[in-house]
Amino acid sequence: MKGDKRRRQIKQRRISSHLDQVNLFAAGIDIGSQSHYAAVPEELDSEPVREFGCFTGDLNRMADWLVQIGIQTVAMESTGVYWIPAFEILEARGLVVLLVNARHVKNVPGRKSDVQDCQWLQQLHTYGLLEGAFRPPEETVALRTYMRQREMLVQRASDHIRHMQKALRQMNLLLDNVVSDIDGVTGMKIIRAILAGERDPAVLAQFRDKRCKQDKKTIAASLEGHYREEHLFTLKQSVELYDVYQQQIASCDATIQAQLDRMESRGDKDDLPPTKKRKTKSSLDFDVRGELYRMTGVDLTRIDGFNETSVLKILAETGIDITPWPTEKHFASWLGLSPGNKITGGKILTSKTKPSANRAAAAFRMAAFGLFNSKSALGAYYRRQRTRLGSPKAITATAHKLARTFYSMLKNGSEYVDQGQDYYEKQYRDRATKNLKKRAAFLGFDLVPNKEEKNMTDALLSTT
Repeated sequence: MKGDKRRRQIKQRRISSHLDQVNLFAAGIDIGSQSHYAAVPEELDSEPVREFGCFTGDLNRMADWLVQIGIQTVAMESTGVYWIPAFEILEARGLVVLLVNARHVKNVPGRKSDVQDCQWLQQLHTYGLLEGAFRPPEETVALRTYMRQREMLVQRASDHIRHMQKALRQMNLLLDNVVSDIDGVTGMKIIRAILAGERDPAVLAQFRDKRCKQDKKTIAASLEGHYREEHLFTLKQSVELYDVYQQQIASCDATIQAQLDRMESRGDKDDLPPTKKRKTKSSLDFDVRGELYRMTGVDLTRIDGFNETSVLKILAETGIDITPWPTEKHFASWLGLSPGNKITGGKILTSKTKPSANRAAAAFRMAAFGLFNSKSALGAYYRRQRTRLGSPKAITATAHKLARTFYSMLKNGSEYVDQGQDYYEKQYRDRATKNLKKRAAFLGFDLVPNKEEKNMTDALLSTT
């Protein structure tokens, strides 16, 4: 123990000789599930490291101690969800709390323990070597919680849809073969009629919605099965649970709408032009597009690949104010959509994007994946990248471009204008031709297009 303490003191003196102390009244807290360890400068207290429990009373005592000895700023790791109560209590006491990335502080000198972890955090924070993670304002934190809760409810409801489909399949009722979604209008009417006691396929087929592609005869043929009691019981409970989750989703939608009403306005939703994009089945049950325009002042749903739900998911994670990211490059890096830069000796070791569980990045990736059949410039870009790099890398590259567009619209208040896939193909062709001419000139040749190709190019230019 004496040897470890001696080495730590030598290490501290070595750092002190090279760095200036930026935060003189800084503390470090190692977060745990059952207890927290807090470290403060030795000059401020005779017992610089203390252990506190996770109960609210223990957290209040820790905050009282830190405030009493004059601590002004605190650094802690983002360990699970255990950091949230400590973060909120310390921030309410007026302390500047930094939530740091565990990757940045994982190299602790000497043996690793909770005591050494909190001391290492305190030491790094004293010299200003730590940066706090992004945490949105309180109103955005509340909206984020509601949106994550709604996403969980939608996932649970989809689980019970699969349970309904399995029960129908076990009775050889092939309803999913004749309707696109068994939880649609036609499917749910038929399922509820079956649970009410109806067994005649011809009568069940009468519940067909006029928009259904299959005729009544085909639907009736798919509903000839064997109705076993155990499968009907499973189907009944699955439908009841599905209805419960639908009620909870509706309640969550009302709460989200109330939360959006409390947020600051930057535009008038009456100025919003109509859109051709249709609402999806999982869309929220109110005018989300109008609320988004009122809060941001721009119509972010016009970006190809986005709908109102995906935009709301992103804004619930990032907030309306994007000033925490100075440039669009910082924004893309925070999302984990920028290439890596592991370089040593002038050699690139890897350029893979860093692993991230960022929900906003996941929404950008889903939007990029939805551009496969889009006739927009972004769709053409995704398809070309998919041919060159493969699907996963193409999705990341397109998500990166979407993130930069999203950031630019929010920051500058500019409108999104799609140039179309023909414009993108022309730009790509001009760029490739220019590079070929440079290469040919370097080798001592002239690059001359043939007449047929030139006529096709002129026709394309005249149409665009």
